[in-house]
Amino acid sequence: MRDISNHMPTAELQALDAAHHMHPFSTQNTLAQRGARVITRANGVWIHDSEGHQILDGMAGLWCVNVGYGRDRLADVAARQMRELPYYNTFFMTTHVPAIALSAKLAELAPGDLNHVFYAGSGSEANDTNIRMVRTYWAEMGKPQKNIIISRKNAYHGSTLGGASLGGMGGMHAQGGLPIPDIYHIDQPNWWAEGGQTDPAEFGLERARQLELAIEKLGEDRVAAFIAEPVQGAGGVIVPPETYWPEIQRICNKYNILLIADEVICGFGRTGNWFGSQTVGWAPDIMTIAKGLSSGYQPIGGSIVSDKIAQVMAACEFNHGYTYNAHPVAAAVALENLTIMQEERLVDYVSTDIGPYLKQQWESLVDHPMVGEAKIVGMMGSIALTPHKESRAKFAAEAGTVGYMVRERCFANNLVMRHVYDRMIISPPLVITRDEVDILIARARQSLDEAMAQVKDAGLWQAAS
Repeated sequence: MRDISNHMPTAELQALDAAHHMHPFSTQNTLAQRGARVITRANGVWIHDSEGHQILDGMAGLWCVNVGYGRDRLADVAARQMRELPYYNTFFMTTHVPAIALSAKLAELAPGDLNHVFYAGSGSEANDTNIRMVRTYWAEMGKPQKNIIISRKNAYHGSTLGGASLGGMGGMHAQGGLPIPDIYHIDQPNWWAEGGQTDPAEFGLERARQLELAIEKLGEDRVAAFIAEPVQGAGGVIVPPETYWPEIQRICNKYNILLIADEVICGFGRTGNWFGSQTVGWAPDIMTIAKGLSSGYQPIGGSIVSDKIAQVMAACEFNHGYTYNAHPVAAAVALENLTIMQEERLVDYVSTDIGPYLKQQWESLVDHPMVGEAKIVGMMGSIALTPHKESRAKFAAEAGTVGYMVRERCFANNLVMRHVYDRMIISPPLVITRDEVDILIARARQSLDEAMAQVKDAGLWQAAS
């Protein structure tokens, strides 16, 4: 087979892909008929396909390519580590330099007493680790019955059995016998879709207090932890009212409930701080990390754990682990990625420069006839699509119909912007420039205009009753 710089014609690549490659979150027959878009190379915020299109990647891959594509330093570090120590495990009373150095760096960057790291290959795996860790922690504390973990509807915490159970997405729970036992879900703090006529501040308190009601219902002696994303990512970039997180923190403190911050998307600069929990102002006991940890250049994830939990876990043998725990190549690349972020002051760039500029430009989209609200925190934003702004009405068409139409126009206009039902979301690389933000916004507007015309032509410009 030819190398990637001299590849087969697109149709042949698509046929091979359809014949042998099973895609995630896809209907394989539909994708085979359409043909997957073949991405061949990338640099900065731009990806290129096999047909020669240059596409602005408004999603940073899958929320992860924080330092942008084409970083030779990361490739060089990976090659050097592969030659020196391509692999060794950390099971047999052994360790290696990349694991040691990365762990020390993460302890330096993480807030509070989050000083210990248990590695995984992804955020999904790390959340599986978290389930076992918090249950083991409470068992070691003499409370084995304290094993229920509370999460939220429409949350995303991965797609493994454990991660998908923690998540609150009905479509995932409909397959494979999910959720696993002792996982409980409360409502999400999505004021736009679910707040009705309630004041946003009061709505935030009501949704937070569902946690307290759940603890009282299930029993404080049964509830082990609450897990949440600082900003719900895959659920549609849902930004809670400002009243929400202080109340969540109060409740966890009152009932001695461990707080797990899923930082897989929000971590490593995306919200304008190193971690999203710093942005929203709460102190977790465990942080789930992945994605931006290596900017997607290597698969790596983990759980950053507080001193309190680590001290208890240190006294027992935790019968849990993965072949690729702290893989030396992945760890070396992640460490170099964090070094690049520090040297280039990317977190400050998001906080004081490109983040405020993107916010200004993104929020300007609310003047479009089809956009009801524009929300953004740092470098993750969303717009809600509606046929009637004042009432925050949903479209009469099946949820996601209009969002999909907008997404298709974005792709046609060489912009990657994702849809979650009828909400459009972005999460560009942190290195995006102001000029590139202007291109993103211009293509988004063009796509909204074109999609709105299609919606009206199809007779779908109707509010749900």
